[in-house]
Amino acid sequence: RRPSGKISTQRQEQDEFKILSGVFNGKSTGTPICIVIENNDTNSKDYNKDVIRPSHADYPATVKYGSSFDIRGSGHFSGRLTAPIVFAGSVCRQILARRGVTVGGHIYSVGDVCDTPFDSVNVTGDELNKLNTRSFSVIDSYSEVRMREEIEKARLDNDSIGGVVEIAVTGLPVGVGEPMMHGVESALSAAVFGIPAVKGIEFGAGFGIAKMRGSAANDPYALRDGRVCTVSNNNGGILGGITTSMPVIMRVAIKPTPSIGQPQSTLCTETMQDSVLSIRGRHDPCIVPRALPAVEAAVCIAILDLMKEGGKL
Repeated sequence: RRPSGKISTQRQEQDEFKILSGVFNGKSTGTPICIVIENNDTNSKDYNKDVIRPSHADYPATVKYGSSFDIRGSGHFSGRLTAPIVFAGSVCRQILARRGVTVGGHIYSVGDVCDTPFDSVNVTGDELNKLNTRSFSVIDSYSEVRMREEIEKARLDNDSIGGVVEIAVTGLPVGVGEPMMHGVESALSAAVFGIPAVKGIEFGAGFGIAKMRGSAANDPYALRDGRVCTVSNNNGGILGGITTSMPVIMRVAIKPTPSIGQPQSTLCTETMQDSVLSIRGRHDPCIVPRALPAVEAAVCIAILDLMKEGGKL
């Protein structure tokens, strides 16, 4: 949540955490790990419970929870939820790394500006680890320049813009996951959709596979260096809900930040009359760069759970 220039929120959160239990001398003890991450830079007056914010969860949450719903940008509907997800995911990432599994990603697109996609067959753990060290994670450095320009245009228009992040998981053995409702796609989707602002997920060729013929969409098998693999990876490393040992490839759509300064039509619940809202606050013109580590963390959590349940740890 720490700000990174004009393209993100101007809240001055330091993201410092306190470990209350479960860690001693830098190692887990086997007891539950409990942490606290405080929200220090808050401004509750930015929130008005009587005016429904478009594309926020205000209205359905108020109907569902009544007076118990906290409008002040907190709770399950807040982007602040991503901080503990990232912490938990970072722990899971270390456990996965010891088993040769690497999770990483990049900003696939911001608006219509696209980065170079992963090589879905040959992407490596080293490539993913290199991307994980970058604050603005892209494969093609020129893509960053163009993406930042798009974000700045949205900011100057008191608007916002969305995008897509692409995630890869390498080093997974064959056979992780279960058929039907307990497959790898199901587990990853459930975890990633827990992140506010996620609106879509696709695996492998995704929706593009619907335009292919079977002869193009099928992934032929081959033997490479004594290992069974596929020549292409349109299925994203998953068949029947189970990993194939090929890289798991997924793309996640992140919606534009709903809090924008432009006038928006809405409703005042106190008067039950039409209203116009211009949101004033410290909001990101694009949350895609900061959503990426949260998505990676959610994937780490889900993959570790799948491996544990399948006896692959």
